[in-house]
Amino acid sequence: MSNFTHALVTGGAGFIGSHLVRELLEHGFEVTVLDNLSMGTRSVVDSRARFIEGDIRTQNDVNAALRGVDCVFHLAAKVTIRGSFEMFYDDVDCNMMGTMNLLRCLDRDAVRHFTFASSMAVYADSPTPEPVPEGHDCEPISPYGVSKLASERICKLLLKGAGIPFTALRYFNTFGAGQRFTPYVGVITIFATRLLREEQPTIFGDGEQRRDFVHVKDIVSGTIASLSGEPGTYNLGTARATSVNQLADLLAEHINPGIKAAYAPEQPGELRFSIADISAATSKLGYRPKHSLEADIESVISEIRTLEN
Repeated sequence: MSNFTHALVTGGAGFIGSHLVRELLEHGFEVTVLDNLSMGTRSVVDSRARFIEGDIRTQNDVNAALRGVDCVFHLAAKVTIRGSFEMFYDDVDCNMMGTMNLLRCLDRDAVRHFTFASSMAVYADSPTPEPVPEGHDCEPISPYGVSKLASERICKLLLKGAGIPFTALRYFNTFGAGQRFTPYVGVITIFATRLLREEQPTIFGDGEQRRDFVHVKDIVSGTIASLSGEPGTYNLGTARATSVNQLADLLAEHINPGIKAAYAPEQPGELRFSIADISAATSKLGYRPKHSLEADIESVISEIRTLEN
């Protein structure tokens, strides 16, 4: 990792991106952030980073952001599974065409590593709540998952031809400080916000779907480890399964035990079982998650409570 000095983080004003930027700076990197602020917030970007307000689909913006860069962390994306059915054109335009534009702007003599933030949404559903390895069937059931898988594959193909090492990281359900409330993304933030507002959280389906909730700090540590680890495709999660019912009960216990969740019909595009097998990332990247849902949930609730007040 010491061979790299200047990182570009696309989407660096977003939830995961802003955490990544801060950690890279702490590691001694010069950091450039490219973000159009459609989802991110300028105020969360560390002042030590060079910030460019621009779009990954705009060639001039990307060229400016790549100046002097020797490694790329590509996180910019429209991140929503259920919302990608309604907004499929915008989703594919940003996630796929934005990635294509970034790739065509790369200077193969300057950029020496490219890390792509992919998603658990690339996988087919699993019949059981067992951790899925990277070799699990990739048959996404949402436009968002399709856009991520297609971007993974075109990156792998084109970067191999350019001689630039490439790592795809499949993020599982990420939680932690700084996640904005939206109706589509971040079930922990959605449930906690509703409970703090004395509203019922809504569970789609029977609530027995299982998720792998991974802290943003662990995601960031795995992402940075991609620079020194073996290039490849890796899951980043915890290998621990939590049902949506268990999550709702945990949050209610901490916030307002008197409020019970409401139930609604299940939504298209949502995997029933989504738990990461992280053995490859542990072996090749040295990735070992240090946080847990139970240990860190109170700090997340505290931040959301502060924002609500």
